[in-house]
Amino acid sequence: MDISLKIALRYLFAKKSHNVINVITLISMIGMAVGTAALVVIMSVFNGFNKIVDASLTDLDPDFKILPREGKAFLPDEAVFSKIYDDSSVATMCSVLEDNVFLSYNGKQSLAKAKGVDSVYEDEAPIAAHVINGQFQLHSDGVPRVVMGAALAWSLGANPAFLTPLEIYYPTRSGNISPANPLGSVHSVKARPSGLFTAGADVDASLVILPLETLRELFEYDEEVSAVEIRAAEGLSKREMKALEKRLRETLGDGFILRDRRSLNDSIYRMMRYEKLAIYMILIFIIIIIAFNVLSSQTMLIIEKSGDIDILHSLGAPRSMLRRIFRLEGYLVTLIGLAAGLVAGIALVLLQQHFGFIKMPGNYLIDHYPVALRASDLLWTVAGVTVIGYIISFIPVRSIK
Repeated sequence: MDISLKIALRYLFAKKSHNVINVITLISMIGMAVGTAALVVIMSVFNGFNKIVDASLTDLDPDFKILPREGKAFLPDEAVFSKIYDDSSVATMCSVLEDNVFLSYNGKQSLAKAKGVDSVYEDEAPIAAHVINGQFQLHSDGVPRVVMGAALAWSLGANPAFLTPLEIYYPTRSGNISPANPLGSVHSVKARPSGLFTAGADVDASLVILPLETLRELFEYDEEVSAVEIRAAEGLSKREMKALEKRLRETLGDGFILRDRRSLNDSIYRMMRYEKLAIYMILIFIIIIIAFNVLSSQTMLIIEKSGDIDILHSLGAPRSMLRRIFRLEGYLVTLIGLAAGLVAGIALVLLQQHFGFIKMPGNYLIDHYPVALRASDLLWTVAGVTVIGYIISFIPVRSIK
């Protein structure tokens, strides 16, 4: 073992003549351990909530969405889309037509996003599992029905039990509005609400789902669609999903935009990344403040061991070695606190994961705080605390001349 490290360990664990140095050193270790454990736990809580959000998006959004590079709508090329459908990794494809519309229900009005879907979506879409009132039904005796976000329905006073139809308005595609008869320049369709769903605040407050042919009538389209949604076969690995995405891009060529689930919800994922980064930086700043206890204990130890420093220097120890001894002593305080904090933090996360002993207040889908450990978070925690300890350990030894 290096002689500098031996002496540093001796100074660290030996009883000092001034008990206050022992106390400050112990406080420094505990502080670094608490800060490290807090980093591990809070980052894991963020991961848990991110997994819940990701699972919700996975349930509602397609794996891939094909959009036109130019314009709002396009006619699907039968050969191209048949080739995509024949891919063994593709489970379902459905055509959709989307745009913003104006709603009127029993004297109340609102803007909303209308989504026209085909029979494949009606049969396979998992949004049916999110219906809380009525049922996911878009046709009844040949009459079009509409399924609405619960928040939007409540704002309009709509209910599947009522017979009043929802009126949906959209301006004519010609863009010519007659001053004498403005309503003549607006197309409208009617559909009775059949169900209300809840799948997230933004979706609940803005989305209505109708039959594709009803929305084509409203938008004055014949066979056009605004997008084609693709759901991959179950059980595909990340590598297989990447390979499928590559095949889709090659098949579609330059005339279309292909988006995966993450790019469809890029703003949500970006917000979650920024929030996690902000929390990490705040906790790192707290650890920097805690690390000043290490600096204090090092400074006091250097003052106490000034006699030893003179003796070692007289015996031929260079100043660089003396500085290294006390630098290692301070760095060991950080590393011991880091190790203890990692063990405590990982243990708390695993206990919460298996037993859920810390409950969430209020009524939510889950009754306890979700957590998830990630190796990358542990690495960032180790890197952050290690760098802080390394830099702090350099400051007091400058007084050794």
